[in-house]
Amino acid sequence: QVQLVEPGGGLVQPGGSLKLSCAASGSILSNNLMGWYRQAPGRQRELIAQISNIGRTDYADSVKGRFTISRDNARNTVYLYMNSLKPDDTAVYYCNRVRLPGRWGQGTQVTVSS
Repeated sequence: QVQLVEPGGGLVQPGGSLKLSCAASGSILSNNLMGWYRQAPGRQRELIAQISNIGRTDYADSVKGRFTISRDNARNTVYLYMNSLKPDDTAVYYCNRVRLPGRWGQGTQVTVSS
């Protein structure tokens, strides 16, 4: 299973930082490409960051240099560290497998506003 750890999102000012956490089983973390997604109002859900079972990471251009995806196998957790947040980062954020996504759930709302 993949489960967002609440609370993770919330309201943050532009330029601020936020950390999201996603709990997953050890088998999922060790055998799957994990990703963070987001969906802004009126837009399609997009993959913004991913991390492989061997730690290889990739980022969408929109977040590259500002967001960092990582995983901690000991804690069975995938993290998304968001820095230098902008209003355009406002969206519902999701954690899921990339190649074989499971249930999406509700995600967590991140709102970047003054």
